[in-house]
Amino acid sequence: MSSRAAADSLPGPGLLLRWATRHGLLRLGIAAAARRGDTPARLFLDPMIREDPYPFYRQVRRTGALVRGRLMWSATRHDVVTQVLRGDAFSVHPDTPPTPRLLAMLRRLSRRGMPIGPIDPPSMLVTDPPGHTRYRRLVVKVFTARAIEGLRPRVERHCAELLDDLGRAAPDRGPVDLVAHYASLLPVTMIAEILGVPPQLRQRFLDWGSAISPALDLGLSLGQFRRVETGVRQLDAWLRGHFARLRADPGDDLLSQLVLLDSDGERLTDDELVALAGLLMAAGFETTVNLLGTGTALLLAHPEQLALLRAEPHRWPNAVEEILRYDSPVQTTARYCRTDTAVAGVPIRRGEVVVPMLGGANRDPAVFTDPDRFDVTRGNARDHLAFSSGAHYCLGANLARLEGEIGLRSLFDRYPDLALDGVPQRRPTRVLRGYDHLPVRLKP
Repeated sequence: MSSRAAADSLPGPGLLLRWATRHGLLRLGIAAAARRGDTPARLFLDPMIREDPYPFYRQVRRTGALVRGRLMWSATRHDVVTQVLRGDAFSVHPDTPPTPRLLAMLRRLSRRGMPIGPIDPPSMLVTDPPGHTRYRRLVVKVFTARAIEGLRPRVERHCAELLDDLGRAAPDRGPVDLVAHYASLLPVTMIAEILGVPPQLRQRFLDWGSAISPALDLGLSLGQFRRVETGVRQLDAWLRGHFARLRADPGDDLLSQLVLLDSDGERLTDDELVALAGLLMAAGFETTVNLLGTGTALLLAHPEQLALLRAEPHRWPNAVEEILRYDSPVQTTARYCRTDTAVAGVPIRRGEVVVPMLGGANRDPAVFTDPDRFDVTRGNARDHLAFSSGAHYCLGANLARLEGEIGLRSLFDRYPDLALDGVPQRRPTRVLRGYDHLPVRLKP
């Protein structure tokens, strides 16, 4: 590499500042805490926990209702996680006082003139009421259960087309990577429709989604953060031009409705629309990719459950709930305490951080009998917290459920002899859990 090329590849001071204030300092703190045996910190560093976090969740649950670490509290009990997610004493914004003023100021300064990512204000992921209430009131009108159910024929049509393509991609019916050729394509096709994206840009959206989704993790490396920012910049630039095109020539997609939405004189600004689109990419799209991949792997590993679904297909919606419970696509979230409070009798002080472990709460034996058993007939499977709870309950939950139900049922109906053909490869992310590669054979 030439000296000029090497210099061009070096991160600029703005990028370094943004990385340091969002991830770098936290990364150092987590590493230091883990070296001292800090239990919560292990979640973010231990590769064995990333591969299988459930023994770790059991350990946390046995330790107490909340487990205190040097940097954060962690919780895996269903009732405690629910209380934190719904509690008015907790904020989703990382700069909630008493965050050091200098750090909060540096974060604000580093964001000036930057594109908006899925964890940047005004994203609903990091916005508290009343701002969050306003966004949700405006947006929910085009994400109602009725509106999403109206997408069912489109989902079914896309599944049929993608399964045709899957067969053509598999020489002699296999092997083929199910994530690359199906699990990722169905949600990105639907997100593209929702955003009014031309079909020929589907691959570009896949690339942007892959680049942006690690933004939800804590303690990214500088290289990871730079890839996230590159994806965010490219998506931001494309979307702002897209909004102008939709205002001039709107379609029947949901984003056109949001762009033109006028409720009592209120509209979403371009910044708010960009934040929403980024959230759909990072959370809605990636969550469903993981749901489809994980659901396929679970049903192949439990053939008796798959046989039951074939005999009683009306159980598919509940099977999706059990997949979401058993191996949640989103494993953890974070809340910042904004006033002294108590949770399960444990005092939490203003400024402290609590990490509700959704994946652990979904295996709580106090709520789910024999929680480590995968059972598509489980009566209370829908009591899971895979979509969070309270004000920040996932806006796209109904869409994810619809795609999961139709996507999995259509896959196994079309290819009843589907089988694993190699070792699945887990994603490197920790907040989002799923597969990067799932090699399958369509027919023996």
